[in-house]
Amino acid sequence: QVQLVESGGGLVQTGGSLRLSCTASKGATSRYAMGWFRQAPGKERDFVAAISRDGGSLKYADSVKGRFTISRDDAKNTVYLQLNSLKPEDTDVYYCAAGDLLYYTTIDRDYDYWGQGTQVTVSS
Repeated sequence: QVQLVESGGGLVQTGGSLRLSCTASKGATSRYAMGWFRQAPGKERDFVAAISRDGGSLKYADSVKGRFTISRDDAKNTVYLQLNSLKPEDTDVYYCAAGDLLYYTTIDRDYDYWGQGTQVTVSS
């Protein structure tokens, strides 16, 4: 069973950048499509970005398109989310997810494994 651990969150000013990492233990990321979601307290979990198992297909939420970039390094069992031009509305807990899928999906219930989340806070 895959265990996912996110890191890289923190406090940043508007316009700043962060790189989130999601490292898998007890499993290889190469077997999974991977996604990033975010959630604020009391709100639903929202799709952010996803990448297919072979890395050839990417999908972004409209709100982050052009600012965030998802990538994967299966040799390191790690998926990244580069966050640029951050805005206060990007403040959330960011979660990494792995799905036993060939292609990506934007639907959270299609993913099989989840990390514990990492907090991103963007100050105005």
